[in-house]
Amino acid sequence: MANYSTLCYPIASFSPSAFQPHRFSKTISGNRRWVCERRRLYVKSTKSESKTEEKSSQTSDTSGNTSSFLSFLCPLLKVFSGGDPSQERNHSLEVATSSLASVARLPWGSRVLSSESIDKQDGSSNPPLPLQLFEFEACPFCRRVREALTELDLSVEVYPCPKGSIRHRELVRRSGGKEMFPFLVDPNTETLMYESGDIVKYLFKQYGNGRDPSTGLLESTLFTGWMPTLLRAGRGMSLWDKASTDPPPKMIELFSYENNPYSRLVREALCELELPYVLHNIGEGSARMRLLLNASGSNKVPFLVDPNTGVQLGDYKEILAYLFKNYSLAAST
Repeated sequence: MANYSTLCYPIASFSPSAFQPHRFSKTISGNRRWVCERRRLYVKSTKSESKTEEKSSQTSDTSGNTSSFLSFLCPLLKVFSGGDPSQERNHSLEVATSSLASVARLPWGSRVLSSESIDKQDGSSNPPLPLQLFEFEACPFCRRVREALTELDLSVEVYPCPKGSIRHRELVRRSGGKEMFPFLVDPNTETLMYESGDIVKYLFKQYGNGRDPSTGLLESTLFTGWMPTLLRAGRGMSLWDKASTDPPPKMIELFSYENNPYSRLVREALCELELPYVLHNIGEGSARMRLLLNASGSNKVPFLVDPNTGVQLGDYKEILAYLFKNYSLAAST
C-alpha cells in the first residue's frame, strides 16, 4: 500500500472545465494538493506536468505477462461481444452466460461476511467520505475488488474506465502516473492505490473490523476470475461508440451486489457508456437492505435511481433500454 504522498507526488493538474462543482462538495484538507469533491475527483499541482506523466497503457494489475495476455485477449473478445450493445439482445442467452459467470465466482461477492451489519440499517457501515473506484467491469482484477466491497458491505463511487475512455482513464493516468486498473481513492485516509491484492488487503484492514479476506478471494482470481470475462465475451470492456460525451450533472445510483447475474448486465452497460455511478452493495446481510425496501418496495436487485430524470427502475431489461436511449449521442444533441 502506498499513501497519497508517496504514490502521487507531484500530481498533475487538470483543467477546471473538466469538473463540475456539486452543492455537497467537501474539501479534504486546506493546504494539500489533493482535493476530493463529493461528486467529482480532481487533483492539483504546482509542479511541472511534464515531470509527472508516465506514459503507460497497462490495463491489468499484474505482471507484464498478464498485461500481454490481456492485450491479446481483449480485441479477440470484442469480436465476439455481439456488436452494438444498445441493440435488441437474446435475453435468454444474456442471462444464461451471466448466471454461469456468477456460478464460476461463487461464493465470493454474494454476501456480507459478518452479520454485525444487519442492525446498521442506516448504512453506517460506510466511511464518512465515499470511496472512489476507477475500474472496468470486464477486468478480473477489478472484479476482485468489487467482490471485497460486497463482502465488507461498502458503497463506492464507481468511475468506469472502458477501453476508448474519454474521461476517467485520463484522470487515473494523471493522478497515479499510469493507466492501470483497478485504482482506488480513499479520501478518508488520503490514500491512492493500484494493485487489486493490495487494495483488498487495505479495505479489510481499514474497514473489516479485524477480519481477513474470505478464504480464496485473493488466490482464486488467477484461476476463475477470468471466467466471467470469457463467458460474457468482453461485455463491459469497451466504450460504446455512440455514448454521450457529456457526463450527467448528478451520479446515477445502483443497488446491486457483485455476483448477481442481472446486476452484472447493468454494470456492463454503465461501463460501456462511461457513466459514473454510486454503487450501493446489497449482498445478503447488507445494512442497506431496508433502504432498498423503502425505495423500491422489494429486496430484488438491480435497482437503478437516476436523480437527473427522476427515473427509478427495477427490471434489468428496462434499465438497459433506458440507459442506452438516454445517454447516447443522439439523446444529447
